[in-house]
Amino acid sequence: MKGKVRILLVLLGVALFSCSVEDDVPGPSSVETERTIFVYMPWSTNLLGAFRQNLEDLKTSILENRIRTDRFIVYLAQSQTQAELFEVKYNQGQIDTLPIKSYQNPAFTTAEGIAGFIDDVVSYAPAPAYSMIIGCHGMGWITVDSWWNTSAARTPLHWDHEGSLTRYFGGSYPECQTDVATLAQAIGQAGVKMEYILFDDCYMSSIEVAYELKEVTDHLIACPTEVMFYGFPYHVIGEHLTGKVDYEGIAEGFFQFYDHYTYPYGTIAVTVCSELDNLAAVMYEINERFTFDASLLGQVQRMDGYTPVIFFDYGDYVSHLCADEALLSRFEAQLERTVPSSYKRHTEEYYTDNLKSSIPIRAFSGVTVSDPSTHSVTSAKTETAWYKATHP
Repeated sequence: MKGKVRILLVLLGVALFSCSVEDDVPGPSSVETERTIFVYMPWSTNLLGAFRQNLEDLKTSILENRIRTDRFIVYLAQSQTQAELFEVKYNQGQIDTLPIKSYQNPAFTTAEGIAGFIDDVVSYAPAPAYSMIIGCHGMGWITVDSWWNTSAARTPLHWDHEGSLTRYFGGSYPECQTDVATLAQAIGQAGVKMEYILFDDCYMSSIEVAYELKEVTDHLIACPTEVMFYGFPYHVIGEHLTGKVDYEGIAEGFFQFYDHYTYPYGTIAVTVCSELDNLAAVMYEINERFTFDASLLGQVQRMDGYTPVIFFDYGDYVSHLCADEALLSRFEAQLERTVPSSYKRHTEEYYTDNLKSSIPIRAFSGVTVSDPSTHSVTSAKTETAWYKATHP
């Protein structure tokens, strides 16, 4: 199976993409809803087929588990200028697809544009709780400007390789890319807080990403490495995303799928966002007392295939930074509360298209950090909310 991986969601922060409205949103349904789940699938260049497979898997889960009280509202881009909003729902032993709204022309990468899309979903399917699944570009916290305005823009990205095995979503140019901070602003502007945001994209289980989104979601479900082309196995984990959300079940289902997959590479973690401020406080103490020894960089677990490395395992990095055993123990205890062991899984190796090979995983905290990176694209790391909260 061929595909590409990208996540400059930076989205790059999130490569998000919305369009102007063509018709009005129908009124709310009379169905009693416990949770509305937004499935956001922006223009994906040549991967529309992959999105459709994801939706078929989701439908399989809805049908097999007879999911009725959680509603799935899907935004699917058919091209760069056309997208549809529709509902996928269980109805007496079958799956109905109900059209809601069409979008035409300009793509919005602003908080206002994204908030408008969320407003449409909330108007059509109001609920006590909301969650969001995002399939698009993923490059961790890296901002659009920091990538395209440096020499990094002239180097191949993991989604640029022909015949790649990892996931590629969204457009290929900055005009179709949105920063993670913009996504956070949009969700806040829409006046909702997500129970979880699931990134079906590469490199989004990043401490910088999680900290940026901590006010707009309770949990972040994502992968710290590249995601294989198939993406999340919704036919396996769909039941755990609904009702009383089972985060351990999500992680285990993802792992079991990829552990037996043709390409057996998969990493996943769930971050408990309410614990991030406590983690930042401990990290501030560590950075106040210790400076990383650059000669140890080669010993820290890398989580990508870039040169220089952009994403390092966060827990392993701190273990090489902090020389105080008591303080390190406090950090590790807080990291366990933030990214619980039961909420994360990994295969023995992860795959990276940049190197066209797999890399062994010897240390795995579930989240990455770019603090020690010397890659030019990380020059903006000092401007992230995480960096500011954790450095004197």
